[in-house]
Amino acid sequence: MTNIQEQMPQTDMIKWRRHLHRHPELSFHEVETAKYIKDILTGFPNLEVSTLTENSVIAILKGSKPGKTIALRADIDALPIMEESDVDFPSENPGVMHACGHDTHTAMLLGAVKVLTEMQDEIAGTVKFIFQPAEEEPPGGAKLLVEAGIMDDVDMIFGLHIAPNVPVGMIGTRKGPASAASDVFKLKIQGKGSHGSTPELSVDPIMIGVEIINNLNNIVSRNISPFDNAVISIGEFNAGITANVIPDTAKIQGTVRTNNKDVRVFIKKRIEDIIDGVCKMHDATYELDYLLGYSEVNNDSDATDLVIAAAEKVVGKEKMFEAPKMMGGEDFSAYTDVKPGSFFILGGGTAAEDCGYMNHHPKFKIMEDCFPVGSGMHAQIILDILGQG
Repeated sequence: MTNIQEQMPQTDMIKWRRHLHRHPELSFHEVETAKYIKDILTGFPNLEVSTLTENSVIAILKGSKPGKTIALRADIDALPIMEESDVDFPSENPGVMHACGHDTHTAMLLGAVKVLTEMQDEIAGTVKFIFQPAEEEPPGGAKLLVEAGIMDDVDMIFGLHIAPNVPVGMIGTRKGPASAASDVFKLKIQGKGSHGSTPELSVDPIMIGVEIINNLNNIVSRNISPFDNAVISIGEFNAGITANVIPDTAKIQGTVRTNNKDVRVFIKKRIEDIIDGVCKMHDATYELDYLLGYSEVNNDSDATDLVIAAAEKVVGKEKMFEAPKMMGGEDFSAYTDVKPGSFFILGGGTAAEDCGYMNHHPKFKIMEDCFPVGSGMHAQIILDILGQG
């Protein structure tokens, strides 16, 4: 039997990807992206194409016989980043870039759709192709699709993410928690301003903020077991505009990453208690907005075994590896919260191939040689589960 990746339409996938890369759109604004995807899908046979939530595109392929329903997902949104890569097809939308590879995810799933629609007679069951908006911005497009019923009739779901600094075409799998829950908190400290020469008349929000941050940085090292993964990072601390004035307010933003539901709850309460205690001690007031973002992606064992079996056929055991647990967030978790699924990694090129910048970097770049492997994995998973051959 011919390796499925050899059947993937690489020329088409490159063309689709480069169009998407030149025309990136931010989360919840993927109007033209969705239209472009829909136009391509309507040119394939045997598909039912629809929209379930704003800017989502859903394509359904019903096989020649009844059976399970398997979903494949690609995310379609870009990031608010000014591109600095040296590709020949850079973003034409200033300040917006496909710096996480969602353009490649979309192109590879489109390639799998094209091949699978021509194999309808070999499929017993239904394939649901999900082109999902807004992966990058909570509450996330996946959550909205789940609430709209996208998973109600689905038995299993699969997805991939491209990764730089990994050789082209390598497949990484992991059972159990594969990503971190990703939460964000925004804090406004309300103190009392004063001239820099009279600090005794102030309630200094800068000093209060420093004390809060120092205490937050002790949570993981002193309250969390070293056997549990957790990260608290402060990304913003803004206060004041001049050297000789103590301001009346300070703003702090941070992110919390956890792999354990109990730890997630504990850290949220600990952060709230520290902020409340420090502000009260200094006679300051505050406003805290704590946003519970994506939960952790939890790869089902049986679903991951299916990915492993497909990878052995597509790339062979020598090009497979156990993916490390990552502390990044991924809203594929909304799907695995309700149904079994597995999310795997596709190697997109090494630093030696000028693919050494990680996702979300303005110089992020991948090798397009990996496309037949990614799309081939999608198709092979479907044929292994629903194939009649």
